[in-house]
Amino acid sequence: MPPMICPFCQADNDKVIDSRSAESGRVIRRRRECVGCGRRFTTYERVEETIKLTVIKKDGTRVPYNREKLRNGIEMACYKRPISAEVIQKLVESVEEDLYRRFDREVESMEIGKAVSERLRNLDQVAYVRFASVYKQFRDLDALLDEVRDIMTRPPDPKEQGKLF
Repeated sequence: MPPMICPFCQADNDKVIDSRSAESGRVIRRRRECVGCGRRFTTYERVEETIKLTVIKKDGTRVPYNREKLRNGIEMACYKRPISAEVIQKLVESVEEDLYRRFDREVESMEIGKAVSERLRNLDQVAYVRFASVYKQFRDLDALLDEVRDIMTRPPDPKEQGKLF
């Protein structure tokens, strides 16, 4: 394995201080120290999936599953909300773990949207409504207002509040 490049001094000589498995079990977190400048940084290694998921879009076209597209959609929904990058990362991992567990080779885009929206509903109501406005493609403002009324009358269970899975 080639050495990692230090994000601070661009040296390619580092040592691993600590390694541990992340919650999903498919990600390894490594704490590294640059031999050149002495600063520390963290890297994440993800186990490559042997089974590649294909996403079936609403129009019937099929595209390869893209983790970054999922993350970007969640980040847009959470923009300027009190949700840390770590929580967003855990949400992405939780959704991805769910997808690989429930689907063999193909998954409909609506299933991905449903998995994200269920988690966002428990995490942050504003982020949920933002995400739902794209995922559910409301036909007009009344449909959006109905969704907002629904979330206001059926708030998440306090035991589930902030829980991702």
